Amino acid sequence: TNIINSLQSLNKCYTNSEMVRKILRCLPKSWMPKVMAIEEAKDLNTLPLEELLGSLMTHEMTIKNHEDDEEQGKKKKKVIAFKSSTTDSSEEDSDDEMALITRRFKKYLAKKKFGNKHFKKTFPK
Repeated sequence: TNIINSLQSLNKCYTNSEMVRKILRCLPKSWMPKVMAIEEAKDLNTLPLEELLGSLMTHEMTIKNHEDDEEQGKKKKKVIAFKSSTTDSSEEDSDDEMALITRRFKKYLAKKKFGNKHFKKTFPK
């Protein structure tokens, strides 16, 4: 549009159909399916420039929305990770160690016959 306006100020005027065709020709290859659809569905000789630009802008917004959705989908997939649940094994280990030490100490006292009966009464299993 800026180029067309600049050319008009220099007294170079294009017809509406010429402008429509030039715009469709200059679009990148990724837009070729849309260009073909417009050429097939509409008469380029009577297609207003504003309608063409509106159609192209709508298509561009649709492409961006799809790309954004794909990026969000990829990000969500990357963020997903297995969560591990760990219990505080240090407490369990210390309880097991304490029980083992207590049993060994009881056996030691039993072997030495040092207050074996009294030890069992005061410290239940």
